[in-house]
Amino acid sequence: MKRIIIHWTAGGSVPNCHEKECYHYLVDSLGKVYSGKFKPEANEVCKNGFYAEHTGGGNTGSIGIALCGMMGFKDRQSIGNYPITKIQFESAMQLCAKVAKKYDIPISKTTVMTHYEFGLSHPKTTSAGKIDITFIPPYSWVEKNDVGNFIRTKIRWYLQKL
Repeated sequence: MKRIIIHWTAGGSVPNCHEKECYHYLVDSLGKVYSGKFKPEANEVCKNGFYAEHTGGGNTGSIGIALCGMMGFKDRQSIGNYPITKIQFESAMQLCAKVAKKYDIPISKTTVMTHYEFGLSHPKTTSAGKIDITFIPPYSWVEKNDVGNFIRTKIRWYLQKL
């Protein structure tokens, strides 16, 4: 596994069956971690249809971690009914640190990214234009284009604690 791609589900505060098929790990609004249907290793080679399809054009070698919520998000003023919570975000960052350590994934812009960042750097994929994650409600002061750097800094901090 070569990278971690971080998402929000655009759903409710807990994972549903479909979301569990799309991501390797999911974190609910209370910070509880759920395993998806597929282990990360299922995405080593994505040819057989039995893998987590979380990032169009970027599934192979990628571990998908999703924060449950953000259904109805339109912009910073209209965040929907299920905003990401602080405990959820911190739990997800701890999880990312553990996964990075387990799979020996360095924390860099090309190895740990949001789905939004992947889409920006791969404009000819179906991930282009994705907005997850461009806003973190408990850290509303973080600007859209700084979210990825904020996330990587948090993960590095948790990695030092392991």
